[in-house]
Amino acid sequence: MISPLAQIAQPFSFDRLQQMVVVNGAIGRLLVACLLGAAVGLQREIKRKAAGVRTNLLICMGSAFFTLLSAVLAGDANPDKGRVASNIVQGIGFLGAGLILHNRSRVSGLTSAASVFVVASIGMACGAGLYAAAAVAALIVIVALELVGFLEQRANLKMYPLVYEARGHDHTQMLASILNAMDTAGERLTGVERDTIGELERVSFPLTATKRQHERLRGKLLGEPAIDALLTFRDPEED
Repeated sequence: MISPLAQIAQPFSFDRLQQMVVVNGAIGRLLVACLLGAAVGLQREIKRKAAGVRTNLLICMGSAFFTLLSAVLAGDANPDKGRVASNIVQGIGFLGAGLILHNRSRVSGLTSAASVFVVASIGMACGAGLYAAAAVAALIVIVALELVGFLEQRANLKMYPLVYEARGHDHTQMLASILNAMDTAGERLTGVERDTIGELERVSFPLTATKRQHERLRGKLLGEPAIDALLTFRDPEED
């Protein structure tokens, strides 16, 4: 029995390419790649990440198409049927590097870069006709991104950044209260920003900590008389 890759490993011609597309199920492979890439991208889109549905869909479909074309472009005379497909890893490496940022003494974007890398491998599996393996891999990625992160926070293992915004009428007293609370928590106060809106003073600062540490600090700050209101926001650079 001829393998799926061997069937498409024929000398390149437009007639052969058309036969591959129509007869050998290339369209189905590309559509499955789009579906699985979009499934992973939807999770990233919900989390408001830079690499969302469209990005992951295109990466997965492109990887599948390059895998299909790799053997076709090589032809029968060339035993190296995976030369084009092997360069997918390098190209995705450059793309992933662009998602990694270093800011405020921490690195963000590692999870997004890793998810893009895995999505490319799922696309390659679709291009090779390995639908079951690609579907299982996509399911594992979604579970790892969603469920594992949730369990990490529930178990107080995951550290994540929040931006705190304290509101009041005395800027000096608010800063003193925040500094006292941070000292009690054993954290260093950095990245402080302040502004004034009419008579209202706002002081904001970032903090990366576990869920329990965030809750403890929030309770401490809410008990300070100089702070009239306290809001927390997800850091937009959070991975």
